Amino acid sequence: MKLGRRNFLKLAGATAAGVAATACSAAPPAQAPSSAPGTSLPPSTGVTPPSGPPDWAALRNKVSLLLPGDSGYDSAKRVFNPAFDGLKPAAIAKCAKPEDVQAAVSAAARRVPIAARSGGHSYAGYSVPDGGLMIDLGGMSSVDVQGEQVVIGAGAKLKNVYATLGAAGRCLPAGSCPSVGIAGLTLGGGIGVLARKYGLTCDHLVSARVVTADGKLRTASAESEPELFWALRGGGGGNFGVVTSFTFRTDPAPSAVSVFSLRFPVGSADDVLAEWQRWLPEAPPELWANVVLSGGSPVGARISGCYVGDSASLGKLLDGFPGATRSVKQLDYLGAMKYFSGSESRQSFVASSRILEEPADPAKLTSVLKGRRGMDLLVDGLGGAVADVAPDATAFWHRKAIGSVQIYSQADTRNLSVATDSVAEVVTGLGLGGGYVNYIDPALPDWMTAYYGGNATRLKQVAKTYDPDKVFGFAQAVTPD
Repeated sequence: MKLGRRNFLKLAGATAAGVAATACSAAPPAQAPSSAPGTSLPPSTGVTPPSGPPDWAALRNKVSLLLPGDSGYDSAKRVFNPAFDGLKPAAIAKCAKPEDVQAAVSAAARRVPIAARSGGHSYAGYSVPDGGLMIDLGGMSSVDVQGEQVVIGAGAKLKNVYATLGAAGRCLPAGSCPSVGIAGLTLGGGIGVLARKYGLTCDHLVSARVVTADGKLRTASAESEPELFWALRGGGGGNFGVVTSFTFRTDPAPSAVSVFSLRFPVGSADDVLAEWQRWLPEAPPELWANVVLSGGSPVGARISGCYVGDSASLGKLLDGFPGATRSVKQLDYLGAMKYFSGSESRQSFVASSRILEEPADPAKLTSVLKGRRGMDLLVDGLGGAVADVAPDATAFWHRKAIGSVQIYSQADTRNLSVATDSVAEVVTGLGLGGGYVNYIDPALPDWMTAYYGGNATRLKQVAKTYDPDKVFGFAQAVTPD
């Protein structure tokens, strides 16, 4: 499915559903789902759907439910990007336990669209199902450290995850925005500032509790529902079921994480990007860095990142940029996570993504930003521990890439159409393929291949097994067909 960029903000949330909240070789043969005793799967496709809307009054007897006009409804449906404030769910189920999610899914399945909302950061507004049921997981936000593992409710936000882990001396690689939900981040893969050292967030997943399309609560792990477990690690939010909690393995929190920023003279963006593309792949995995290209005349460039280790050791790695103004600070794990935290204030923006599979022509990437103030290209480094995992070992496909490229444009709600057109021009001009599903873009051509590469066929098979009737269907859902 391909949507025009001018229409994507209008249509993005119209059929949203899923789990609270990118030319490749063929996928490996799909493995059969677990057939262990006691395992039952959703009904086969073709079953006549129920008629009529959900019985909201009956559901209200089981779950805290908000309907349009109720006090608190307008604030409860609000997500991070004000562009989606006009979307209007038919109901919002405020879930506090897995049984609430089961009741909500069972009541609404095949009657109205269903979408789960964790942090509310879906770039396309898919967690706000216009005319459907929003499953609000905010009441399921516990973070329970259990030795070397942590059990995290699907409604938890990263700021609380980091605070609890830091206090316990444990580490989980994750994103930087404090209000992002753990659910959407993990399900899309989970790129973060410690990825080169520790891997993606999804690489640490041990198991997940999932309500599937038939309303059943399942445990997905390497031993139980292994195909579902595979798909949940990078197969994207909104697909296969509603995750209620995650169990992750953690690492000891590093005692020192040195953060840095490098700023460069005007007019040096091409040289900075060229050197970054050479430098980072050759650096030790303890080092992570991104390069930010800022639109304007001329295009600006800066590099920031961190090093798992002391500042003296980091300093030696930064000597390859002699013309930069350098800022370095040594922190502990929690301090470093706070350092990278962005604003929690709501922001209107338009964004898309591409994948940097191999070094690109710097002049081509910078040329599309000339004169475009308010637009940035953020190239986040991959490699290291991310590349140590095979592309088909989890659903996250882009294991061998140098980095992900986010195209981000600030825009107020009055000028979104102008911003979307501008982003579309820049994306086309980059000449790069692929995409990161956590920067989901309704206008991305051949998005299934872009996000999932050679894993797309296997993901479709998982959808056929666990959601044959497209209960969790939306504009960019992984479906059986």
